[in-house]
Amino acid sequence: MNCSRIRLNNFVSMLIIFSFSLVVYMINPVHSEENLTDFNADVKKWAEECRKEILDQFDKLISSGKLKPTQLFDTFYIPIPDTYPQKYHTQYDTVFDQEIQSIIDRYLIKDKRLLFVIAVDKNGYLPTHNTIFSRPLTGERDIDSINNRTKRLFNDRTGLAAARNETPYLLQKYSRDTGESLYDFSVPIIFQNQHWGAVRIGFQE
Repeated sequence: MNCSRIRLNNFVSMLIIFSFSLVVYMINPVHSEENLTDFNADVKKWAEECRKEILDQFDKLISSGKLKPTQLFDTFYIPIPDTYPQKYHTQYDTVFDQEIQSIIDRYLIKDKRLLFVIAVDKNGYLPTHNTIFSRPLTGERDIDSINNRTKRLFNDRTGLAAARNETPYLLQKYSRDTGESLYDFSVPIIFQNQHWGAVRIGFQE
């Protein structure tokens, strides 16, 4: 009886470990370089180049005194009144509008299959979206949720997996809240040995 109970407990333990591993894989899928299509490889290159430009800009913002490191890593999100979905300000989002948006916009026009190119912090906060998704607010929720997607927390499963991933890259399938199905390619942004967040590129093949 004791042996049977031990075997049962071992089986249950193995089942739990397997189930947990499967969930982690589903949330954080791993793709080897060999599995990347030619277009995936292009997206990876653009994401890495975009990250380098953003990191260079981070250096300039800090060295010029325009931002302090503590401001760049600010996670005290201040709600912007009367916005839905809820938007937030940080100590750096206005500076990003001025200095980072032009970088991510340049990469968005690399290919017509790209839907967005963004930089999010490790909590999924998006301080500055592409210009096309930063149109003036109208007060109409359905319109604004599509045309003004900046300064939001994208902390859904896919968003957080991308924002917190520290491996060289992460490729995920993504069901956007606009109803589109797409791929999400992300690379981590590490600044001054701290994980700031990620560059995310959404695309359709």
